[in-house]
Amino acid sequence: MTTPDADTTPKEPVAGGNAGMSSQYLEIRDLRVSFDGFKAVDGVDLTLMQGDLRFLIGPNGAGKTTLVDAVTGLVPATGSVEKSGVELIGKKVHHIARLGVGRTFQTASVFEELSVLQNLDIAAGAGRKPMSLLRRRKSVLPQIEEALETTGLSALRNRPAGILAHGQKQWLEIGMLLVQNADVLLLDEPVAGMSHEEREETGNLLRRIGAERTVVVVEHDMDFMRAFATSVTVLHAGKVLSEGTVAQVQADPKVQEVYLGTTAAVGSAEKENS
Repeated sequence: MTTPDADTTPKEPVAGGNAGMSSQYLEIRDLRVSFDGFKAVDGVDLTLMQGDLRFLIGPNGAGKTTLVDAVTGLVPATGSVEKSGVELIGKKVHHIARLGVGRTFQTASVFEELSVLQNLDIAAGAGRKPMSLLRRRKSVLPQIEEALETTGLSALRNRPAGILAHGQKQWLEIGMLLVQNADVLLLDEPVAGMSHEEREETGNLLRRIGAERTVVVVEHDMDFMRAFATSVTVLHAGKVLSEGTVAQVQADPKVQEVYLGTTAAVGSAEKENS
């Protein structure tokens, strides 16, 4: 029973995570990925906790997307990646997805000829027979209704995904992960190409889903990172260069030297020209 003075306000992501020891986590130890002798990821250690909206930043070629590819089984890697104690290295892509690890790509992967609702229904029906996936359900599954509400797509449920705005397609792809019960989400540049309004909406969406999940955002947009990250990891040349809160990372002379200074200037110029 809830006491009168109990705090019932929704939690928001916080640095270090806001959930207890029973929560989901991703622990990466000595992760390495090489391509023909080139060390794309070189001994990375990361601990990512539920409730910590972690941004992964760094210059082009730093190893950000390759790290995500390694975690999700798309490229071979050595070292260890444990999701709440379960080792992921060596497992097939679909096995890792079934363990609750989901990812998005820079270009949203949705079925454009199908409706928003059908996209979510297919994502939720991984165990259904292929011919049954496109049949109209008599009722909408609760997890789909929840995903529509969370992503702000309820009013667009019957609209073909192909005519959605760019940002809405990204929200739909995130919704497709939610209905698959993914509790570790790896999002690759989710706001690339979005308008200012779409970036704000996406940031708020990440806050909503990030409080109850482990969310990692690979990002180049420094303004977006400053506004929504609870913690930041900076990669450089395949290694962790710096880690901490936004303020701590921005104050790190190593980060200023190799990344933030030039990128911040470029970002400001792009905003002025947009």
